[in-house]
Amino acid sequence: MTTTKTAPILVLGSTGKTGRRVTARLKERGHDVRAASRGGAARFDWNDENTWEPVLEGVGAAYLVDSMRSDAGESMSRFAQLAAARGVGRLVLLSHRDWVVPEGEEKLPCERAVRESGAEWTLLKPAWFAQNFGEDPFFRGQLVDGEVVWSAGVGTEPFVDVEDIADVAVAALTEDGHAGEAYELSGPRLWSLGAVADEVARATGRDITYRAASPEEFAAHAAGRGLPEDFTGLLNTLFGWIAENRFATVGDGVRRALGREPRDFADYVRATAATGIWQG
Repeated sequence: MTTTKTAPILVLGSTGKTGRRVTARLKERGHDVRAASRGGAARFDWNDENTWEPVLEGVGAAYLVDSMRSDAGESMSRFAQLAAARGVGRLVLLSHRDWVVPEGEEKLPCERAVRESGAEWTLLKPAWFAQNFGEDPFFRGQLVDGEVVWSAGVGTEPFVDVEDIADVAVAALTEDGHAGEAYELSGPRLWSLGAVADEVARATGRDITYRAASPEEFAAHAAGRGLPEDFTGLLNTLFGWIAENRFATVGDGVRRALGREPRDFADYVRATAATGIWQG
């Protein structure tokens, strides 16, 4: 089924890194977009189920971003089933490449919730966002300060451009041929954090280095910059996976979904450096 331009397309998390780009692309293509967020005109809050049904009225397809809470799978299951019951024919979920949970628990419950909803579904499974370095205050601040401090050792990651994620999401929401697909989305090559620092240094003409910290050193560094302890713990886990090269593989999702190669991280760096945001 190709999504018609008369049925609204729901975008959850419409103010986030991916959501605002998906919203903009859909509008550029003439689609009726219902951009939903906690503070938007179309109010949506995972914590308030009274906001769920109104945003689904008349919708033909929906872009989903989970709540990031411990019960995200349960919430997604209820919402996805409600969406299918209200006639939403297509669900596109922003997931992730993998996750580690205690033994015996389901690894990616939100994916299962969407698959079992009764609607057509597509899963987007991206690597680390390239845009984190420019749009997240903590990571951008490290580059401005001239030192990237991660507990990621010499591991590598195929950073994905969020523009590619948005392109794939729009294709999955509006075109045929994507139902039942799980797209592994990444850039075209692997990058160490040392290489990231070097690339930004070249593009900005500044001295920027990478310091491979221990988890304890990173926790102290993060605390000194005001990061909450629970978020610091999550970052140490994620950085540890990079150190292990757990996901140091290039995905083929952009090519399979769009028929082209993904954007390279170096292109993102050059374009972002030109805006001056890493100059301080």
